Amino acid sequence: MAKESVSNAEVLECYLEDEEVQEVLKAGTDLRDYSRQIERQLKDVENKSIQNYIKESQNIVSLHNQINACDKILERMESMLLSFQSDLGSISNEIVYLQKKSIIMSQQLHNRQAVRGQLSQFIDDMAVPEALIKGILDKPVTDKDFLNQLSVLNHKISFVKEQSFKEVKSCHDVKDILEKLKIKAVTKIRAYLLEQISKFRKPMANYQIPQRGILKYKFFFEFALTNERAVAQEICGSYVDTMGKIYYSYFKYYSSLLGKLMYETQASKDDLMGIEETGRGGLFSKASLRQKNTVFTIGNRGDVLTSLLEAPIIVPHAEQKTDKRYPYEALFRCEQYALVDNACREFHFISEFFIVKGNAAFDLFSQIMGKTLALLIKNVENYTGTCYDTISLFLCAQLVLRYRLLCHKHAVPALDAYWDELLEILWPRFEYVFRLNIHSIKECDPTKFNKETKPHYIARRYAEFSGALVSLSESYPNELVSRLLAQLLEEVECFIFRMAAIFPNRQQQLVFHINNYDMILSTLLERTRDNCREAERMKQLLANYSSEYAEEILSPSFGGIIQFVKEYESLADKQEELKKSESKALVLVDSFLSSWKAGIESVNKEIVGCFPNLVTGSSLVQLALATLLQYYDRFTKILSPAAKAKAVNIHQIKVEIKKYKNNFS
Repeated sequence: MAKESVSNAEVLECYLEDEEVQEVLKAGTDLRDYSRQIERQLKDVENKSIQNYIKESQNIVSLHNQINACDKILERMESMLLSFQSDLGSISNEIVYLQKKSIIMSQQLHNRQAVRGQLSQFIDDMAVPEALIKGILDKPVTDKDFLNQLSVLNHKISFVKEQSFKEVKSCHDVKDILEKLKIKAVTKIRAYLLEQISKFRKPMANYQIPQRGILKYKFFFEFALTNERAVAQEICGSYVDTMGKIYYSYFKYYSSLLGKLMYETQASKDDLMGIEETGRGGLFSKASLRQKNTVFTIGNRGDVLTSLLEAPIIVPHAEQKTDKRYPYEALFRCEQYALVDNACREFHFISEFFIVKGNAAFDLFSQIMGKTLALLIKNVENYTGTCYDTISLFLCAQLVLRYRLLCHKHAVPALDAYWDELLEILWPRFEYVFRLNIHSIKECDPTKFNKETKPHYIARRYAEFSGALVSLSESYPNELVSRLLAQLLEEVECFIFRMAAIFPNRQQQLVFHINNYDMILSTLLERTRDNCREAERMKQLLANYSSEYAEEILSPSFGGIIQFVKEYESLADKQEELKKSESKALVLVDSFLSSWKAGIESVNKEIVGCFPNLVTGSSLVQLALATLLQYYDRFTKILSPAAKAKAVNIHQIKVEIKKYKNNFS
């Protein structure tokens, strides 16, 4: 009920809002009359509408018929569209099916293409073309086409062998023809390589030329090694046998020719450092004296380690025409350098041609060069067994060290055992002969020599010998050499000390010491570094004996002053003791005043007479006069004022000394 009242109220409100209703209300018209009026109007409109409908009935029927016709058309169209929709659905399914089938076919095509590529490659690898057959059968081995077809054949043989393990039936179709082609190729390769190797044996032939020639066809041996190992071993064996004989005969002949170029006179057990020069009757022969000069002096013999190390080897035929002779180390250098040159070339050849490396390469190299190396080792043993030339043995050992390094630079370690064996021969003999020289000095009797203060020939030999070994050892220090040189130095010092003892007075002994040590030091400094052990020792000894000699030579003229200083200098604070010696000091001052210039002149003459070498004499004069100045300065400091007043001014002495400095500077 509430809802209905609300609804009527809403309807009323709508009427009130209508403009026409508002106008009626404003005019004061009765709404019931107005309502009846409206109803009549509506009735009239309805009647007119019916009349109009009756008038248009035909058109309405026609329209109805048309609508029915349209409905039928639309119904047919709906039926067609539904049929088309059904057809589209089936087409869509067909498209999806075709798409899936297309993907499958595309994958199948891809797979077939992949199979086709592999199959095509398989057929190419398996098939034996006519060009391959003609190339192997008809072409000479040096022809480029033969080499190309040989590579193809090698590939096909490897491929068929691989497929045979997989039990591929098509292998049986080509296996026989490939086998026949392989036999033909190996036969031609064997004949060619053996023919080339046989060319090495021809007299006066340079084997390096055919060796380089077959290196261009190294694939031949690789093919034989891969497919017919027995033939490869035959080829390798023929090469080893041929080259082994070539190297042996070459080095045997070359070594025999070199032996004829060696000095006729060799050092013997009598050519030791401590053996007297007059100890043998035949020593004064020309050959003996010439050899003596080469036993302890290096001269230009050290060139074999520097400028001549990689110089061309001696050609014996050319040298025999000039009758030129060489020391053993020069011939040893030629022999070893020839070995290094040939061995390095040979090692690289066999490594490349025979496809070997490591221990296999070493073994093959040993088979080829073993007999030759044994020959060279035997030659060295024969020489060293009677060799007493220490410098020659040392130079040979140094050559071995340098040539071993040279081989390593060329990446050829195959000769290491050979170098070690040579050193095992050279170093013991070197030590033995070295110790013989040391022993000869130790057993030398000084009383057999003349009493001459000039440098002794043993000291001169030592200076030349040690200078040579020290200078040569700088690049390759050796503990054995250092130890032996130290022992030799000790024995030489002892000998010089024993030799100096035969002189009747101390001054002559000191002159002998200084002359020998000065000569040794000068020789060492010419050939070695200033700070080598031997040079430092000589400097120390020379300084000690020079200082003692300076006081000794001053003693005849100035001995009183020197003795006075030594006796009373420590009593400088004891005036009573100094007063007691004042009279003695005055006598010394008077004596010095009257004779100091003559004394200096006498010292100068004495030194110059004892030391013909002006440099040595001058240095000793300056040392003696400097010593005199020191003692005189100390002497004046302990004099009494009365004695000091009478003493010669020290500046006068310095002025006088400068005269001698200018003369001998």
